[in-house]
Amino acid sequence: MKIGISSYSLNSCIESGEMDIGSAIRWIAEQGAEHVEIVPLSAMKERMKNGKYVADIRRAAEDAGLELSNYAVGGNFAGKDDAALAGEIARIKEQVDIAHALGVKRMRHDTARRPMAQCSADWFERDLPAVADACREIADYAAGYGITTSLENHGYYVQTADRVLRILHAVNRPNFKTTVDVGNFLCADEDPHVAVAKVIGHASMVHIKDFYYRQRCKNPGEGWFETLNGNYLRGAIAGCGYLDMPHLLSTIKSSGYNGYLSIEFEGMEPAVVGARIAFQNVRRIWYES
Repeated sequence: MKIGISSYSLNSCIESGEMDIGSAIRWIAEQGAEHVEIVPLSAMKERMKNGKYVADIRRAAEDAGLELSNYAVGGNFAGKDDAALAGEIARIKEQVDIAHALGVKRMRHDTARRPMAQCSADWFERDLPAVADACREIADYAAGYGITTSLENHGYYVQTADRVLRILHAVNRPNFKTTVDVGNFLCADEDPHVAVAKVIGHASMVHIKDFYYRQRCKNPGEGWFETLNGNYLRGAIAGCGYLDMPHLLSTIKSSGYNGYLSIEFEGMEPAVVGARIAFQNVRRIWYES
């Protein structure tokens, strides 16, 4: 098992120009991380199409002594006509090519997104066949590179453990698994301490994230966002928020999972502070649990 930090945690620094991806990788190594996960957002998305840029990322990780653990991109196969769906599948296959160029053997792509008003079970069951077919086609393509693809409990629509499992079983490919984000279940008002135990046996990757939580109420103010059922969350440093991190990490450890833990920080503190403390907390709790 290896603990590292996602580039997502430092996205505010990358977007502001305080860091580029190379300096972000070096900073992550300096914290004692064993791996780095690449999550290209905003301007980075377009730059990933440049072969030299991808090669530079790979070289930066090698020079820093870090493994590149995972490549994570967006995707949506729900509610599209045949032409649009074919285009989205082709786009994700191009991202698989980029993952191969990075040298990673794990890649997360999102699967389905709907407006919150359409996140009900009937919409999900209607979309499931097309979503599963798309994920299966991409997994088969990725298998040619020896890459395992995954979906994450992400984006409200596919955020509960049961929906993740429904897609996994429908796709039915050995190289299609799930990226388990321990905090994201709260966005759909599901207890993470139960949900993680349901899905951890299918994990290719684990994201460690924490939130502050407020039950259904008036909007608490800046920094908070609404869950699927009207509660509120705000990003927290892992180990400092609502989640019982020792419980969750003990669940992961007892499952026999022996892959990568990736810190995702999205709180209001400066990114370098939040990511550093989160990494230290998770490393300490993991070895104490």
